[in-house]
Amino acid sequence: MAQNRDQELLWTQRHVLTYMEDAVSQLLENREDISQYGIARFFTEYFNSVRQGTHILFREFSFVQATPHNRASFLRTFWRCFRTVGKNGDLLTAQEYHCLLQLLCPDFPMELTQKAARIVLMDDAMDCLMSFSDFLFAFQIQFYYSEFLESVAAIYQDLLAGKNPNTVIVPTSSSGQHRQRQPPNDCNPLEGVEASLFYQCLESLCDRSKYSCPPSALVKEMLSGVQRMTFYGFLMALAKDQGINRALGALPDKGDLFLDPAMDQELEKLVAQVSGLSVSGPASSSADTANMPVRNSPRINSPWRPLHHRRKMDAESEGSNEETDSSEN
Repeated sequence: MAQNRDQELLWTQRHVLTYMEDAVSQLLENREDISQYGIARFFTEYFNSVRQGTHILFREFSFVQATPHNRASFLRTFWRCFRTVGKNGDLLTAQEYHCLLQLLCPDFPMELTQKAARIVLMDDAMDCLMSFSDFLFAFQIQFYYSEFLESVAAIYQDLLAGKNPNTVIVPTSSSGQHRQRQPPNDCNPLEGVEASLFYQCLESLCDRSKYSCPPSALVKEMLSGVQRMTFYGFLMALAKDQGINRALGALPDKGDLFLDPAMDQELEKLVAQVSGLSVSGPASSSADTANMPVRNSPRINSPWRPLHHRRKMDAESEGSNEETDSSEN
């Protein structure tokens, strides 16, 4: 994992301008609040959060997907926050997983969630239940290698049509505007494209693409054992390949997916603190408390949310109607 973190830091250095622009933007938008504790402290805390991977929490999707480090940080955070779903053996639909994603990134696009679900389900049955581990590893491939998979889909379609792609199709948009991908025709599992020719096209794509691609050697190993490959068969193989998972470095091996000692220790400390605060009083005071009118607790914003986002959320909460308030309760 340490080597993968070093690779992430190298990617971060290549995108340092992205972080500098974001830091300066937040500084200017919140200069009155930041002036209370100093600009130097603000930059220190900002880049510490980038290093720790917490900088993507509650941020807009355009920022979450802006760099490979951001994507890996989001994947790691999603796993750490919701691994108990898999630990408890719960099965969720694509819509329910999307709701979890939106807890971390409010404007996360449903399209990406649906594409990840199709890797698991192999069809459009979006209401089917999926295990946490199946969805997580499929989502990792779809989210981290999104632009790569768009090009793979186009190459696969050309090969199905009998064409031999001479040029690599690389998506030009990196602003979060994801195109609708037409699912290739994989109805018959015996069909597909010739694996060796498919790999030649993918190798050329990986060599020329400016976006993140899985290691060519692992892709070659994956395709060398079969004669033909379907598009969704390829995506599922990517999702299940532990070598690709280790190379990406965001998630642990599948066998260790529900182990996170550091997070468990933090949760134990939090439970202990809550238990210490919830000391029962005398029975009479408890009865009096039960008869007191119920008051709605004020909304408490997360300390990790960017300052400008807090202001936006506060403004929205002040302008909300009674129906919204009742739904929140």
